[in-house]
Amino acid sequence: MAIVRPFRAVRPAREYADQVISLPYDVMNREEAAKMAEGNPYSFLHVCRAEIDLPHVEDPYSEPVYARAKKNINDLLENEILIRDGEPMLYIYKQVMDGRSQTGIVGCVSIDEYMNNTIKKHEFTRLEKELDRIKHFDACNTNTEPVFLTYRDDKRLRTLIEGWMNGHAPEYDFTTKDGIGHALWTITDQGVVRSLTYLFSEIDALYIADGHHRSASAVKVGQKRREEHPDYTGDEEFNYFMAVIFPDADLKIFDYNRVVKDLNGYSKEEFLAKIAEKFIVEPVDSQNGPYRPEAKHTFGMYLADRWYKLTAKAEYVCEEDVIKCLDVSILQDHLLQPVLGIEDPRTDKRIDFVGGIRGPGELERRVGLDMAVAFALHPVMISDLLAVADKGMVMPPKSTWFEPKLGSGLFMHEL
Repeated sequence: MAIVRPFRAVRPAREYADQVISLPYDVMNREEAAKMAEGNPYSFLHVCRAEIDLPHVEDPYSEPVYARAKKNINDLLENEILIRDGEPMLYIYKQVMDGRSQTGIVGCVSIDEYMNNTIKKHEFTRLEKELDRIKHFDACNTNTEPVFLTYRDDKRLRTLIEGWMNGHAPEYDFTTKDGIGHALWTITDQGVVRSLTYLFSEIDALYIADGHHRSASAVKVGQKRREEHPDYTGDEEFNYFMAVIFPDADLKIFDYNRVVKDLNGYSKEEFLAKIAEKFIVEPVDSQNGPYRPEAKHTFGMYLADRWYKLTAKAEYVCEEDVIKCLDVSILQDHLLQPVLGIEDPRTDKRIDFVGGIRGPGELERRVGLDMAVAFALHPVMISDLLAVADKGMVMPPKSTWFEPKLGSGLFMHEL
């Protein structure tokens, strides 16, 4: 079963929602965050990236930064920019990007179900990234940003959610500067809330789509609170963390591409000959523009001002192994590691990653700027993500890029 629980959200007053909302904390650097928040004292970046308010503090992971985040929340509450709902509720959050919508339930999920793998993962986490959000959530005593979860689409849930949306006006409904539409409904009928929680209880598993580090951090803060309160009952808010839960049918995964700094000592001709051992290499007519892979096991490669189509030879595709047959694995196992010498893409400084939302033009730009070769991949299928998680396995790093990103600041969960 999947536990989904209502909560009393801290969220913007209606007239401030479009000023509070920000991109998630981890999609920009400090300088970019400061520029985005410039001139907007209500931007949630003052909470999730509070170092922008402390230019004299060099270390963004120092205690004054986390203390400032808590102060900024309190100031926004005191000035009624943020409000605290009077009773526990579930919420509906809809995003629209390029005419495509995804609609999910905002609620709290169980730290125990994270630990027993009812909430399934598909990525490893890095301790240093966990520690940042552990300190942040702990100091704020709040899950300041939600985790992005998914589940296999359920007609009963969809019907109930759409019925509420059709019968009620949204609390917020606006479009941000990046063209993403955001709408939020409060589900004030406790009978509907109970029906939703019951239907989720019949869902076998939830899956982390995006936010593995936030999930791990929220769980560890919950465990810390349990140690601090050994008489806990399990009903306290710290036993749960905030998530937006979307049906898998609504989601779109973009490609997550690779750029490499050099050819590992090979000339262009030697490099092409080497990769032709395991891939069919076809030059792309320049009049056709950048090559975007149309199917699994095909890749685009940009080298010396020219695009190539690479197709993995059949003998190097292991369809029986859910991990080995992923395109990110095929590229790593049969090209990046043996030819370019990229042993560990998580730590090797010669490789970088480019989200597909930036388009192939960004790959061309990087090769012209500071890289030798770029690889465009076909996006991972959501069914592959679920299959990997169901087997208790993990994908290679930088496998998935979800868009749109969740808006930050529209809801928080106090512990």
